[in-house]
Amino acid sequence: MINRRTFSKAVSLGTGAAAVALTGLQSQASATTAARQPRGGTAPTVPTIAPGTHTAFPALKHVKAGVLDVGYAELGPRHGPVVICLHGWPYDIHSYVDVAPLLADLGYRVIVPYLRGHGTTRFLSSRTPRTAEQSAIALDIIALMDALKIHKAVLAGFDWGSRTGDIIAALWPDRVKALVSTSGYLITDRRAQLEPAAPAVEHNWWYQWYFATERGKKAMEDPDERLALCRYVWTLVSPNWDFDDATYQRTAQAFLNPDYAAIVLFNYCWRIGLIDGEPRYDRYEQHLAAQPSIGVPTITLDPALDPFTPPGDGSAYRSHFTGPYQHRTVADIGHNLPQEAPTVFAQAVVDADHL
Repeated sequence: MINRRTFSKAVSLGTGAAAVALTGLQSQASATTAARQPRGGTAPTVPTIAPGTHTAFPALKHVKAGVLDVGYAELGPRHGPVVICLHGWPYDIHSYVDVAPLLADLGYRVIVPYLRGHGTTRFLSSRTPRTAEQSAIALDIIALMDALKIHKAVLAGFDWGSRTGDIIAALWPDRVKALVSTSGYLITDRRAQLEPAAPAVEHNWWYQWYFATERGKKAMEDPDERLALCRYVWTLVSPNWDFDDATYQRTAQAFLNPDYAAIVLFNYCWRIGLIDGEPRYDRYEQHLAAQPSIGVPTITLDPALDPFTPPGDGSAYRSHFTGPYQHRTVADIGHNLPQEAPTVFAQAVVDADHL
């Protein structure tokens, strides 16, 4: 989930990826200037629908991208402006099962990929290390865009998805038309993670410490224990979301991916410095360690009932966003914002596209 240090301060490449150069890195001045060019037009109003109106996507597609065979849903016109919706943990593409058709009906081409280790996405080689550094996941999405011949897209996400969108917007702003980042600026500062957080923050991150133990590792590697744990997390981080068994089971199928446990365990242990990442990603992580600013048009969303949302109405991370910007707090909604409040999330995407 999100970067605990951002919250704490407020309360007290694989084969395809190797070809991605850092030529997208711009000076802050040029990135900000580009982001402030007039965009024009009035954002349409997204129709209001009840959460759970849709329960399934059309037949999934697959494409070889970087080190992965990526499974993804696609809705909307082939030549429409592209929106890529990125899920978090412990979730999957069904977080966008209502958002995607709303955007598609407005003429967007909506791509919703399974992240590495989730759902129908698979590694192309058994020899590829099952790592999950933050830059590796971002490079997966760059590779997906390249494979689908998408130069630029609106990126929208929450949790791991927000972090991934933030990274791409910071390092490759030329690939991002606009950004919707739930919970704000989530690029992980691993050095800050080495220091203790406020007690309430440490409490919220109980599963991160659990995964660092042998018993937590065993629980994640056992399919039954894994599904029970992930469902429990849903109840904690979205206290007002009255989801049913069918809703959870649709998503839980994604957790049966053979690499799921390895990817999740690596990601959380890597964040807190218990394991090292692959050297091939070091140069990207060095840039991210500097906490780079984001100059693309951005809307940040804070779900009011999300225990990871820092107080201060976005003030804790406002300085990281240097381009056109809006912040919105969403009342009575928890961590899985796009599935709990799909109209609100889809409207943020449309509005960000028109900033």
